[in-house]
Amino acid sequence: MSLRAGNAIDDHDEVPPFDTVRDEVTAQYLERYCCGIHHLDSVSWRFYLPHLLQHALRNCGNAASNATDALLESLRPPDREPPRFRSLSAAEERMVIATLDTLAFTDGSEWTESAQCALEEYWGPGAIYR
Repeated sequence: MSLRAGNAIDDHDEVPPFDTVRDEVTAQYLERYCCGIHHLDSVSWRFYLPHLLQHALRNCGNAASNATDALLESLRPPDREPPRFRSLSAAEERMVIATLDTLAFTDGSEWTESAQCALEEYWGPGAIYR
């Protein structure tokens, strides 16, 4: 499922078919269709995850990034069924944790609280729900 299709579900619209041009992953695409992240299956979520992590790092100081906000919400428990979090490889988990650490502990980050919350709840050592 594309992020655009997930966004259509969120808007209660007809789900559009995948289109290689319209669904090209760009910063604008991630921001425009960020509400779709909550409707993605685990395979689709894993596809968009590296793009969203990079986008979040580029927007560390930008509190207006809706895509970063949606990503951080999607990284908080509970996990889904079928699982998203438990479907990640060890390398993918390390990417998530490194991004959350950067967002949580970098001076000037606008995402400190949200990233720390995700770390405390699931991704960090001694996490509450892991």
